[in-house]
Amino acid sequence: MAGTEREIAQLIKEYCCQTGHGLTIGTVESATGGEVAKRLTEVPGSSNYYKGSVIAYSNEIKTNLAGVKKETLKNFGAVSQETVIEMAQGGRKLLGVDICVADTGIAGPAGGTAGKPVGTFYLGLADREETTSRRYVFQGNRETNRNAATEATLQMLERHLQQLLKQCEKDAENKKIS
Repeated sequence: MAGTEREIAQLIKEYCCQTGHGLTIGTVESATGGEVAKRLTEVPGSSNYYKGSVIAYSNEIKTNLAGVKKETLKNFGAVSQETVIEMAQGGRKLLGVDICVADTGIAGPAGGTAGKPVGTFYLGLADREETTSRRYVFQGNRETNRNAATEATLQMLERHLQQLLKQCEKDAENKKIS
């Protein structure tokens, strides 16, 4: 088990201790095919915060379950910033979680284009207040690209939790001052 998912568990625990509130997480995965969920659930106790996943590999599942608009797929494609944002937002709503991460990409070996070469992935994260996304282009074979996207998704979640925790600490400090 890698360290990122353990760090995520620790950050959630610290957040709960500081705020008295729990955080729940869900995933909507396409090109990683459930690897993010697998990594998160390898941590003992993850059922306290990890609620579930949708593997939205087909466009039909992206629209019918994950909340991606057909127009978004038509206008931008399955592998796009717009699609991953709607996946993260739709997954958050569907799963009833505080934070949802999502991915879509072209793992390879085929399927790439000049504008979206093999290894192109979009990762997204939605919480109560904001949705963010990031584009990556990994340079490897199918397995390497999927593993890199999985790790990058977990790191995105870890950074987000670190920011939430810093904000809690800042809020607590401001309460002491006033």
